[in-house]
Amino acid sequence: MDSGFRISSDRRRRGAGDTFVPMINIVFLLLIFFMLSATIAPPDPFDLTLPDAALAEADVTLPPDTLHVSAQGELAFAALQGDAALAAIAARPAGSPLTVRADAALDGADFAALLARLAAVGVDAIDLTVRQP
Repeated sequence: MDSGFRISSDRRRRGAGDTFVPMINIVFLLLIFFMLSATIAPPDPFDLTLPDAALAEADVTLPPDTLHVSAQGELAFAALQGDAALAAIAARPAGSPLTVRADAALDGADFAALLARLAAVGVDAIDLTVRQP
């Protein structure tokens, strides 16, 4: 007597490797998404110790046009250093503040002289980056 219920033997059975393919695809898509959405910042040209501030904002992202000043007074702007950095700063559009990251060991008189040099090339506002205590 035949009950009519049979399991078809022509169905394809999935192997163990077939079930991991969609998961691998999702992992690669997530990897690509995070790589494209990540912010990649270039390293600082000098080792800087930022000065402390009592009240500091929590903004940690730096604009790409940041002036770095070492403890010895060396200047770096984008990929340029020294007087070439000042020339590039002079070519910036007027009205936008310049972000300055100066080392805490920089002498105050040297920093004041730097401010005068920046004013001479047309910088009328700066944002000084400090470290939160």
